[in-house]
Order: sequence, then C-alpha cells, then structure tokens
Amino acid sequence: MELDMQCEEISPSRWAELLSTMKSCKSIRLDDCNLSSSHCEDLSSVISMNPVLAELKLSNNEMGDAGIEYLCKGLLTPSCSLQNLWLQNCNLTGASCETLRAVLSTQPSLTELRIGDNRLGTAGVKVLCQGMMSPSCKLQKLQLDYCELTADIVEALNAALQSKPTLKELSLSNNTLGDTATKQLCRGLVESSCNLELLHLENCGITSDSCQEISAVLSSMSSLREISVGDNKIGDSGLALLCQGLMHPNCKIEKLWLWDCDLTSAGCKYLSKLISTKETLAELSLIDNNLRDSGMEMLCQALKDPECKLQELWLRECGLTTACCKAVSSALSTNKHLKVLHMSENKLGDAGVELLCQGLLHPNCSIHTLWLGNCDITSACCETLTTIMTSKPCLTELELSQNPLGDEGVRKLSKALLNPSCNLQHLVLYDIYWSSEVDDELRAVEESKPEVKIIS
Repeated sequence: MELDMQCEEISPSRWAELLSTMKSCKSIRLDDCNLSSSHCEDLSSVISMNPVLAELKLSNNEMGDAGIEYLCKGLLTPSCSLQNLWLQNCNLTGASCETLRAVLSTQPSLTELRIGDNRLGTAGVKVLCQGMMSPSCKLQKLQLDYCELTADIVEALNAALQSKPTLKELSLSNNTLGDTATKQLCRGLVESSCNLELLHLENCGITSDSCQEISAVLSSMSSLREISVGDNKIGDSGLALLCQGLMHPNCKIEKLWLWDCDLTSAGCKYLSKLISTKETLAELSLIDNNLRDSGMEMLCQALKDPECKLQELWLRECGLTTACCKAVSSALSTNKHLKVLHMSENKLGDAGVELLCQGLLHPNCSIHTLWLGNCDITSACCETLTTIMTSKPCLTELELSQNPLGDEGVRKLSKALLNPSCNLQHLVLYDIYWSSEVDDELRAVEESKPEVKIIS
C-alpha cells in the first residue's frame, strides 16, 4: 500500500485520518505538505509501529532540526526497516547530523539518504561520514547537493568511501569543492574499494585542471555507469582529457552529462570518436554548449557509425541553425537506436524542421521523443509535423512550446491527434496562444482520446 500526498495542505482532521492509514503503508510520500516538527512526532510513532514501511519522502517541508530529532527516535527502534529516506530542503542544519549519524551507524536497512538543499555545512557532513564508516551502515545512495560543502569535506568523504564498498551513488553537485578537492576526491575513488555506479559533480567549481584525475576514475572504475560534470567550465581541453578515460576499455559509462561546460565545435571531434566507438554510451547531454552547425555535423557523422548505440541526445541551446538539419536528417535515417532527441531553443526554422522530418519518416528512424520548442517553427511547418504524427507509430511525445504556431498550426496538430494512426501520448505546447474555439477543440480531443495529454 502506498500513500502519495504531494503538494497538499493537510488539515488536522485529515492528518488524524492519514495516521491510521500510514501504519500499514509500504511507501509514504508527503513532499510539499507544509509539515512541521509536530507532524514529525506523529511520523516517528508510525515508523516505530509499521515494520513494512520501506520508503519515506518528506522533502520541501519546514520540519527543522527538531523535526528530525523526532523522526530519528522512530528510525532507531528495532522494528524499523526503512530503506529510503528523502529529506531535501527541510530547513536542516549541521545540528541534525549527530542524530542522523546514529541512524546510519545502527540501522542496516537504510540504503538511500537524500538530504540535499539543507545547510548542513562541512562540519555536519563530517559527522555523517562517521556514521557511514560504521560496519552496520549499508548505505548505497547518498545525495548531498546544495549542502554548503567546501574543499575541507573531502578527507572525511574519502575515509567513508574507503570503508563503504556498498555505496553505489554519490551526488555532491552545487557545492564549492574546486579543483584541488576534486582531485583529492578522485584519487580517493581510484584507491578505494567502492563500486560507485553514479557520480554527480555539477557546478562544483571544476575546470580542465581536474579532468586528468576524473579521467583516471573513468578508466579505473568499471562499475561507473553515470557521470555528470555539467555546469563546470572544463572547456574543450578538459573534454579531451575526459575522453581519454571514457575511451578506456574498462570504462562502461552509459550516461554522460556535459551541459554548460564551455564546449565548442572543436570539442566535437572528441565527442564524435566517443559516440562512434563507445557501445555502452546510451545518453549524452550537451545542453547549452556553443557547438554550432559545424560541431553538429561532426556528431551526425558519428551517429551514422554502425557501432553507435546512443539512445538519447540532448542538444538544447547549442547554437544550431537550418544549416545542420540536412546532416541531422541523414543521421536519423541511418541510426536505428536513437529514441530521444532534444533540439529546443535552436534556430532551426520551418526549413530546418522540414529537413528533419525527411529523416524522421525513414523506416530506420525509431525516435519516440522529439523536442523542438522555441525553434522558430510556424504554422507553415505543421502540415509536415502532422505527417510525422500520423505515420510514425513509435512517436509518443512531441514538444513544440514557444513557437508561433497560431490557431492554424494548433488546429492542424489537433486534427492529427484524432487520426487512428497517431500514437502520440504527450503534446507539449507551453507559451503558445490560441483562440477559445481552438481550445475547445483541444479539450474535445482529450475527451475522445483520454490517453492523450495536451500540456500547455
């Protein structure tokens, strides 16, 4: 049994009703429910009385340190078997870390702790690391984004990693680590016996100076499946170093996020080689990098390589224009594996999208999610888009937000949705203006085809 009450104001009488229900729930989610420390006292009782409760999600509530003090009393009871605990943005400070340390060091059932967006600070997280080092701690996933950590945290983290081979996921994004600490962390990962599968270091003040050490992690840690260094200014020189590790036979990376990394078309020669030879790579995000048409054309050549197994490619706001669309179309008509393509916020225009559609219509193309928001598309292009909608049964999601489609364009899309051959499930149309008559038509479509969601 699950209880999911996200983003709801819960009255005292309703809370009393829910408490009796919670005593038999396996999963409880109360994110954004305006909970306070008094609610946590009740939840502590639920935790101690419900031996089947495995998941508790309480993010975005003002519970504070006092609330966590109550929760931990329940978490420390012998009958508790909680596995996943989410406490992001709960107005916690380092004062909560001592009680959480006790939970980590005595509760072997706890395998996932998400505690980001709290002002824990370096001193607080050092205390958590002490709990992680307990033999009883079996933590597998730890999320510490936005925790006001500094470079001083790395020594404690490395000690915890050294003693914790169970840890699979570590997220430290949006903390001011800098290059020196990042290098130290990477050396610790290489030397440890941990088997990380996910490492997130977004917006950590990393430059190309750290990339040699990150590359060493990639080449030595064959367990790693996902890495994100987005929003760090590594540049093309840093990318070249990363690709050395990514290309190593030991590296089995599946998801690579490089958004807003100051990459240019010059970096695409490294990415092209990676895409065409790394068969494990399934998802690549290059959002908000100035790749331009010349860089995109290099990527398209790689997409056409038979060894390429990429399934998702994110290229929002990459300085692309109509000029690269013929190359993209050719790649779409060749690559059978690509399922998700995000090209929003590029100046493709009607002419560019018409070219893309030629590739999309090819039998080899297997795209099921296509994002073309804010791409200067007008109603003139909608006839071709409806052809894609009605003749490409694999296409289930189409995003066209912030394009000047007008009544004429939206009406064409609406009619295509009613076609029995159209399998679209989500049509995203944010920030597009149409008349009340067209709005009525869209609502009629949703009534006649309830499986279709028009999101606007």
